[in-house]
Amino acid sequence: MTFETILTATDGPVGIITLNRPQALNALNSGITAEISAAAAAFDADDAIAAVVVTGSGRAFAAGADIREIRDKTFADVYAEQFVTATWEGLSRVRKPTIAAVAGHAIGGGCELALMCDIVIASETARFSLPETTIGIIPGAGGTQRLTRIVGKAVAMDMILTGRVLGAEEARAMGLVSRVVAKDTEVQEAVALATRIAASSRPIVQLAKEAVNRAYETHLQEGLYVERRLLYSTFALDDRREGLTAFTEKRPPQFRNR
Repeated sequence: MTFETILTATDGPVGIITLNRPQALNALNSGITAEISAAAAAFDADDAIAAVVVTGSGRAFAAGADIREIRDKTFADVYAEQFVTATWEGLSRVRKPTIAAVAGHAIGGGCELALMCDIVIASETARFSLPETTIGIIPGAGGTQRLTRIVGKAVAMDMILTGRVLGAEEARAMGLVSRVVAKDTEVQEAVALATRIAASSRPIVQLAKEAVNRAYETHLQEGLYVERRLLYSTFALDDRREGLTAFTEKRPPQFRNR
């Protein structure tokens, strides 16, 4: 596929999406969000790809929504076109593991884009914020929902109502970030992590992702019920038998992704 605002590449079993509007700090308009969703869907459908890394370029991961695109829109406009829903949510629907490699600013929609990913690897230069209320709007690509579930009500209120910026280490301490790495190594580290995940059985990894997402989205008893059903379903997979057999035989498993 040919894109205008992103770059795509592969590194073994890892698909890489790089936001490529550095002149606008990778601000997210309908064009770039549609291309991110399309690229993510293509990697999700590609049997050669086991995990997807999303990263920025220049001084920013992504600097939020492109204000020039939305400044003059009316309620009727955004309702009719399903603003955000139409193009932004594709990354959150990817079944394979997704990893955000964040350096520099992850502001507004950029922070929300990172929150859509399963794992966030942050350079020590990363900065996260949701400053929408300071310019007369609110987060609308999952920020009020995903951030609250990750860091809790008090921190989410603090960030969303004041525009407070979290540095990489503070974001890690609050659970928004999985790992903080040295400057300019975030993509390398994210690809290495994705490659490690790719060594496991792909259907089993996807089942595990589904179970964790259900924990994130529902109450405990419902989550436990789903987890158990997903566990039972692994017993229908050849890879489950191979993994347990390899463990007892003290050898590396040879997964066949079925």
